[in-house]
Amino acid sequence: MTSIAEAGVYDIDADTYHADPVPGGSLSSSGARKLLPPSCPAKFAYEREHGGERRSEFDIGTAAHKLVLGVGPKLERIDAKDWRTKKAQDKRDEAYEHGAVPLLTAEYEQVHAMADVLHRDDLARVLLDPDHGRPEQAIFWQDTETEVWRRALIDWLPTGGYGPPTIVDYKTTTSADLGAIRSSVLRYGYHQQAAWYLDAVDSVGYPDDTAFKFIFQEKTPPYLVTVVELDQPALRVGWLRNRRAIEIYRDCTAAGIWPGHATDIEVISLPPWAERAEEYA
Repeated sequence: MTSIAEAGVYDIDADTYHADPVPGGSLSSSGARKLLPPSCPAKFAYEREHGGERRSEFDIGTAAHKLVLGVGPKLERIDAKDWRTKKAQDKRDEAYEHGAVPLLTAEYEQVHAMADVLHRDDLARVLLDPDHGRPEQAIFWQDTETEVWRRALIDWLPTGGYGPPTIVDYKTTTSADLGAIRSSVLRYGYHQQAAWYLDAVDSVGYPDDTAFKFIFQEKTPPYLVTVVELDQPALRVGWLRNRRAIEIYRDCTAAGIWPGHATDIEVISLPPWAERAEEYA
């Protein structure tokens, strides 16, 4: 098994990265978000020990990443309309066992159409120029304030070109409308991810003006693409939340205790509108 004890950029597969090859453990962006509300350290510890639940709804995103970035698991086309038959289910399970992503006929055509649209998008094509970047690069580094080992798996790491370097993260979504994206950023902690990845590239010597951009693409025709960049206040909030998560990870690791949502009996209130509704009923 791969073991990483030195900071730097590594070209390793996603399975090795997610297995955490740092002796003693390291913290990822998704792990940092799992430590904070609405999650908690106990959920982080459980998932680290038992692994995350496989969810088939993520397969479209995984497959689209493979076609857009050019790296990732094998895509296996299952010639069926749905997963209701035992034959289709057996083929699906066999694909999972071999580390492949099983896709129904319509899904297979869908992700190829998504990739075709994205590769024709002027902004996305420039950001993912294979002459000036590498897909899925892992960065490992030690946090200077806490000595916690951190890691990041970056969709697209720039290696040259004109102007400031730009890190890219590709996400599939139900809506690439700006309002929907803004909600997703807050809901899924993408501002934390952006701040985390900027810390990662800073640790390996990227300049201060390095940018981070998200490419969002809808999963339904016409597979619209929107490119966004978070402003400094958003990145600041993400950075502050990351600092809190790193400190929680350090303290929980040292104590060997990973608390749940609350460690004592808490008193809670109903929202103000509930009381007003009863008063005026």
